[in-house]
Amino acid sequence: MKKPTLVAVDGKPATEDKHALDFYREMETDVLARTLWGEARGEGVRGMEAVACVIQNRVHVATEKGRYWWGHNIIQVCQKPYQFSCWNRSDPNFQKLQAVDAKDIHFASALRIARRAVLECLMDITNGATHYHADSIEKPYWAKGAEPRATIGKHIFYRIIEE
Repeated sequence: MKKPTLVAVDGKPATEDKHALDFYREMETDVLARTLWGEARGEGVRGMEAVACVIQNRVHVATEKGRYWWGHNIIQVCQKPYQFSCWNRSDPNFQKLQAVDAKDIHFASALRIARRAVLECLMDITNGATHYHADSIEKPYWAKGAEPRATIGKHIFYRIIEE
């Protein structure tokens, strides 16, 4: 039998019930924290904050445009296939991502950062970036012609919006 999954619909739970909103916020926080941990746990707090900023910036772009291909809420943006490699089932981090909990010091930090991001209390240290890549790889095709907005730790950040 296939394992059931929870999917965000239009960025908000169907009801405005406080318990449903609290549950949805916990889901957003958990998915965001797992993304931060999977993508940037080796980059420390500042590196995880930068990845959170990219995710927030993508949500903001989608909100401004009404919708966007990468999703329009935290959960959709994080789990869009091939956007954050830690969610790819073929990625070695995927199984670790499912199992990590707050006993892991880096995940505990990721949870604190995610809570701030979900509450919109995280200052954007990436200057509006929507994409990033490790500085150890050659500039990807999607970054050709784009100027970096920031370099934080071992990641280079860009703002790339297709019209």
